[in-house]
Amino acid sequence: QVQLVESGGGLVQAGGSLRLSCAASSSILNFAAMGWYRQAPGKQRELLAIITSGGATTYVDVVKGRFTISRDTAKNTVYLQMNSLKPDDTAVYYCGAREVVNWGYWGQGTQVTVSS
Repeated sequence: QVQLVESGGGLVQAGGSLRLSCAASSSILNFAAMGWYRQAPGKQRELLAIITSGGATTYVDVVKGRFTISRDTAKNTVYLQMNSLKPDDTAVYYCGAREVVNWGYWGQGTQVTVSS
């Protein structure tokens, strides 16, 4: 069973930066894609960014230009660099792994709180 462990969340002022990490218990190249999602109170979980096994990246418009997804395959770790944070970015951030179609593996989440 693959385990994903997120870290790096915390409290930051608006305009600040955080870098989230997602450490996998097996090679992240075994998955078709790794991604970052977030869920704010009372809202559905939303996809933010994806990095495929080939290294291609995709972002949703709300974070494009502010967030960057990257990986270190030697460490089996995926990162999310978040800059220019806004109070609306406050949420629990989750790392996910997609095998073919389904996002079958999730981390426990890490809280990000952005104060105004």
